[in-house]
Amino acid sequence: MNTPVRPGCQFASDNTSSMCPEAWAAVERANHGYEASYGNDPWTTRACELIRQMVEGPADVFFVFNGTAANSLALAAMCQSYHAILCHEVAHVETDECGAPEFFSNGTKLLLLPGAAGKLTPDGITHAVERRRDIHYPKPRVVSITQATELSTVYSIDELAAIGETCRRHDLRLHMDGARFANAVAALGASPREITRDVGVDALCLGGTKNGMGVGEAVVFFDASLAEEFAYRCKQAGQLASKMRYLTAPWVGLLEHGAWLGNARHANAAAARLESGLRGIPGIEVLGERQANAVFAALPADIAEGLRAKGWQFYNFIGAGGCRFMCSWATTDADVDAFLADARAACR
Repeated sequence: MNTPVRPGCQFASDNTSSMCPEAWAAVERANHGYEASYGNDPWTTRACELIRQMVEGPADVFFVFNGTAANSLALAAMCQSYHAILCHEVAHVETDECGAPEFFSNGTKLLLLPGAAGKLTPDGITHAVERRRDIHYPKPRVVSITQATELSTVYSIDELAAIGETCRRHDLRLHMDGARFANAVAALGASPREITRDVGVDALCLGGTKNGMGVGEAVVFFDASLAEEFAYRCKQAGQLASKMRYLTAPWVGLLEHGAWLGNARHANAAAARLESGLRGIPGIEVLGERQANAVFAALPADIAEGLRAKGWQFYNFIGAGGCRFMCSWATTDADVDAFLADARAACR
């Protein structure tokens, strides 16, 4: 029998939260009367304007339903079928997208690179490019990085600049999976421009779902040539929403008055509170370096089982080992403190 989920006790994913009030209110405002379809509506226009304001400059913006589509279609626009995409071995495009990047790019190969804390390095990228240059091997064409990473770490501005320079030196495109981009901005205290356009990112997949929306991601091209005919890719992949305003109005709600950054700061702070509490519990070992909104910890099997029996939801996480506890805009101090109290009791 399935254990009932305790209200407010979800640490499984930031996908499990409700929509934040600002995004929900924007959908309600958009849900009146008639508007042009397929993105020819004022909500979509406004959402594009706000994203361009966020990144402080020109960009071509497209909206899709989910992160798998955003990453896969963006990467396909940057590659030919005989090319290779260099990504971290625990990257979401490798571990959690069911071969979609390969499918939509007609077979572009993912080449997996190691790296501490879920990060690629300039030396690792250079090694991958230079180890083979013959025609019998797929030609590296794109570097894909995740910001914040799958291990809740964040690339610094200097790290991104070094990767961007490496990409330019080797004639590689730079793609950023930004499913938790807002959390990275909050963690760094940097501007979106400083960690995208200024360091050479060609395409950003900007996460909305994990930042407080109900559905939807944005693909942001800083290189206009990559956006040519991208609308056709979206249509062919079933990602062109007829009532587009329902995908784009939440972006207006998130971006217009800064809720996107407030949500990310809140999620990061909740994770910091959880991390601090877990470090004080004998028998639980916090793993890795947390900078964003996920905490990884090693729990004895019986302790993890007991917490789940109480209704707490969290995943075992292969990439980092141990268990992952994900916080969101909706995670409260009371949620964190209640979990910590149960964890302390279980470890006595």
